[in-house]
Amino acid sequence: MENFAATITSHDTYVEGIPHETFRELRATNPVAWTNEPDGGRGFWSLTKYEDVLYASRHTELFSSRMGIRMEDMDEEETEARRTLMEMDSPEHTRLRRLVSRPFTPRAVHGYEDSVRELAREVLDNLNGANEFDFVKSVARELPMKMLGRLLGLPDEDLDWLVSRGDALIGNTDPEFTDYVVDQTDTSAYRLLPFRSPVALELFEYAQQALEQRRITPTHDVLSALLEPNSEGDRLDDPTLKNFFTLMVAAGNDTTRYSMVAGMQAFIERPELFARLPLMDDAERKALVDEVLRWSSTTMHFRRTVVEDTELRGQQLKKGDKVVLWYVSANFDEDQFNDPFTFQPDRTPNDHVAFGLHSAHLCLGAHLARLELRVMFEEMAKAWSSVEGNGPSERFRSNFINGIKKLPVKVTWR
Repeated sequence: MENFAATITSHDTYVEGIPHETFRELRATNPVAWTNEPDGGRGFWSLTKYEDVLYASRHTELFSSRMGIRMEDMDEEETEARRTLMEMDSPEHTRLRRLVSRPFTPRAVHGYEDSVRELAREVLDNLNGANEFDFVKSVARELPMKMLGRLLGLPDEDLDWLVSRGDALIGNTDPEFTDYVVDQTDTSAYRLLPFRSPVALELFEYAQQALEQRRITPTHDVLSALLEPNSEGDRLDDPTLKNFFTLMVAAGNDTTRYSMVAGMQAFIERPELFARLPLMDDAERKALVDEVLRWSSTTMHFRRTVVEDTELRGQQLKKGDKVVLWYVSANFDEDQFNDPFTFQPDRTPNDHVAFGLHSAHLCLGAHLARLELRVMFEEMAKAWSSVEGNGPSERFRSNFINGIKKLPVKVTWR
């Protein structure tokens, strides 16, 4: 296990797939493992067991988000400039979450189902009966993008550009998505911007214009709602609004996209599962979505910082140490999940940690993502009688986001 740090931290590792064997051995022999950073970083503790990831997620008084959620170290100036909802602890986190969560509550999301279904059908109709296409580009990218535009009240002609900007942020480790690859070029000039990318400036400018338009002429969309004060008269300032907009454009699209692609991959590998989709009831489809979320573990890790000296499994964690919570390992922990490397669409219980479930930092869009996945799978099953792979897939170069960025498929229309 001497080289495990290079294996689990390298972006190039994940182009070939998740290093499950390495994580399995860490869970068995060194579940709280000191991890040297090959790029000269100061190192961090890797938590790979489900129980420990859950513990650190819930005990925010010991494991703080405030100094960043990525492996990289940031000074105070960088941290403040790039702070979003994810880089906050309570009470600051609770206050901001209360201000921005209204459009994403389970009740609010339930009201979006008709819109999501309409958009899912539109995405499939736009294939014009094609039997062969890239599922990522033609389907999985399209639905979250269109729903994002619907929620934010943005014109359709801007959506492709916006999502490409979001891809450049989340994809800041993949040369296909950005010219500013963080581990291959000098990005120090952009250290005060989200994801150390100048693309953030373009999104900030777009957000500012959209907000100014809504101040003049309010509309019935999420951006207008975010401009309104809450019942206590509290409201968001412009820097927070622009950071939140940027977060929605980036994280709000990519995580759902790559989870949807993982679902399609599961259907390709298990044709009988896709054939059963039209026969499933609501509970079975919801269980299927949960297994897709566990199986894909799209966000592979978040980092925390130790607030005060503490002990975990006999290891002495010091104040200021970085701790990385490996969700992609926890979701395959044999002590939590029976036969975790087998895709079980009816897995019950399925208390996975995708989307930061069971923690204060539950992904704001988790309920919407579940809805989009379920509805798109339902509409695919209505439209196609079979699906199969149609050539090699390509994986995203990232140790942070687990995703297939190209998936050629062949479908048979009903």
